[in-house]
Amino acid sequence: MPIEERTSGAVTILDLSGKVTLGAGDTMLKDKIHSLLYQGRKSVLLNLAQVQSLDSAALGEIVSAYTTMTREGGTVKLLNLTTRVQNLLSITKLLTVFDTYDNEAEALRSFKVS
Repeated sequence: MPIEERTSGAVTILDLSGKVTLGAGDTMLKDKIHSLLYQGRKSVLLNLAQVQSLDSAALGEIVSAYTTMTREGGTVKLLNLTTRVQNLLSITKLLTVFDTYDNEAEALRSFKVS
């Protein structure tokens, strides 16, 4: 699972793609979140537009990233949920936990007011 990192002001955007599954995909995200915290980057936007599938381990890692970042005073928001990912978050009731956006500019603006 490739993770492309880019920034917009104080927000780090992580573009995830491919299959996010148990093993490399979930540990890569965990390592990336810890690296961002170490660098003091606490505003993270996960762009899921190119994610083909997400298993329960990867979903758990996204929740863990959210928890870790929140505990450290940061924020994790989700961008461009595919129908499959949105359905999974809905079934697990996690849509009520995450701030989700369909528009990157709107998502970036939300960091400035939060």
